[in-house]
Amino acid sequence: MSDDKQNSNSKFLKGTMILTISSIVVKVIGSLNWIILSRVLGGEGIGLYQMGFPIYLMAITVSSAGVPVAISIITSEKLANKDYRGAKRVFNISLRLLLLTGLLFSSALFFGADFLINQHIIRDARAYYSIIALAPAVFFVTFLASFRGYLQGWQIMTPTAVSEIVEQLTRVITMLVFADLFLPYGLAYAAGGASMGAGVGAFCALLVLMWFYRRFKKPLHAEISAQDDSIPVESAGHIIKRLLKLALPVSLTSLMLPIGANLDLLIVPQRLEVAGFNVRHATELFGYLTGMAVPLVNLATIFTAAMTISLVPSISESRALKNFEAIRAKIRIAFRVAMIITFPCFMGLFFLAEKVAALIYNAPGAAGAIQTMSIGILFLGMHQISTGILQGLGRTAVPVMNMILACVIKVILSWELTAVPYLGIKGASLATVADFAVAAIINMLFIYKYTGFTLSLSSIIRPLVASGIMGAAIYGVLFLTEGLGMWCVLFAMAVSVPVYAAALLAVGGLTKEDLDNVPFIGRRILAVGRRCGLFKEG
Repeated sequence: MSDDKQNSNSKFLKGTMILTISSIVVKVIGSLNWIILSRVLGGEGIGLYQMGFPIYLMAITVSSAGVPVAISIITSEKLANKDYRGAKRVFNISLRLLLLTGLLFSSALFFGADFLINQHIIRDARAYYSIIALAPAVFFVTFLASFRGYLQGWQIMTPTAVSEIVEQLTRVITMLVFADLFLPYGLAYAAGGASMGAGVGAFCALLVLMWFYRRFKKPLHAEISAQDDSIPVESAGHIIKRLLKLALPVSLTSLMLPIGANLDLLIVPQRLEVAGFNVRHATELFGYLTGMAVPLVNLATIFTAAMTISLVPSISESRALKNFEAIRAKIRIAFRVAMIITFPCFMGLFFLAEKVAALIYNAPGAAGAIQTMSIGILFLGMHQISTGILQGLGRTAVPVMNMILACVIKVILSWELTAVPYLGIKGASLATVADFAVAAIINMLFIYKYTGFTLSLSSIIRPLVASGIMGAAIYGVLFLTEGLGMWCVLFAMAVSVPVYAAALLAVGGLTKEDLDNVPFIGRRILAVGRRCGLFKEG
């Protein structure tokens, strides 16, 4: 592999690692926050806090969800063609555009809070303070999207990672402080105080991104000064048109997630009752799926979600240079790494489902939903990666159309399978897995159409065999440590990692080239392996 190709591959994997670490930190902080905030506000206060959030999420999704992707695509194209002045122009225009849309949606939420209450869209009038407290966050989240997209277009992921951690940390501190401060005035005010954290967090994230941008500005000006004046200047209208053309489908993709969740809410409990479960039991089973199984699957795909963000500008850069060999190489590495990570996550959660349900949720009954949903880790990871590739190829409308088709299939399967008595919530889980699978497979067909890339059988078989050996080891540990309670989970996890690594090496699923591409730790692992006689020099 040439040095340029290796550096290019290493760049997007390095960005993936940085974003993965930040996502883990953000989730840990968020989990601790919910534990503490639940104790401060109680169930009723949390309910008031949550009532404003669907409207808030809808506002930021419509105003800014697809913008960072669109900006990163266009910026990376400009940079690939050495049009540094054009990249800066894209940023300046998007900044002004998002300033206006941020003000528009923020004002709409603030002044529309009364309407939402009076029209009973929000059923509890006490949620008014939570809604107006979220309005400033809409502006800041929308405005900072331009900075994130621009810096991601340069394939610099550290600003995004640092800003996300700072945003979460300041949001959590503000939530807890103001919730406690306003609690003596009533739950409505306390929930409103907690909602203020979103705005403070977004504002602090904006300051972090602006600091990175200013630091980055000096070398950029040097590139602009040295640029050839023969490169034509793209009109503002054309840039805005391209931004909207790329961003709107991505925003629709983001909207598909809450739409799917609302369809589950409408279908699953009702069909569980048809299957013979009473209302209370149906609600409990629905909670197992949406509140326990789905979050675990999302947690297991943090890496592939981070890789998606890194892939978009990387693929877009190669596309602008018409370097189709580089595109296929990046796609191959992305899927190879994704398979190496998602297969053991699936196998581990499949065998540990009951223990994990009892240990984390104190709900052994959730094991069936978790075990069935564990298969979804493979397909969700594939769907995330394939979506990032298609977006990098400039085909942002394709994933959303595929998601709509997959969602239709999910609705049909949920309606049919959930009502089958011996399936119940497992039927709904299978429908969700099918949703991921259909969207991923159709995405792969389009990737083949545009690039000629197909997944090799060995990239699937080798991690599958290695993770199967790991699964057998986990089963053996669970059998031998059956009387040790939750300690058996720790023993199983301790055994699974070295067993999987050894099995992957034995079947040829992990090569010197793979480790060379992995930033930070890859070459260190390679050095240790060579000392153990696993890899030869040269």
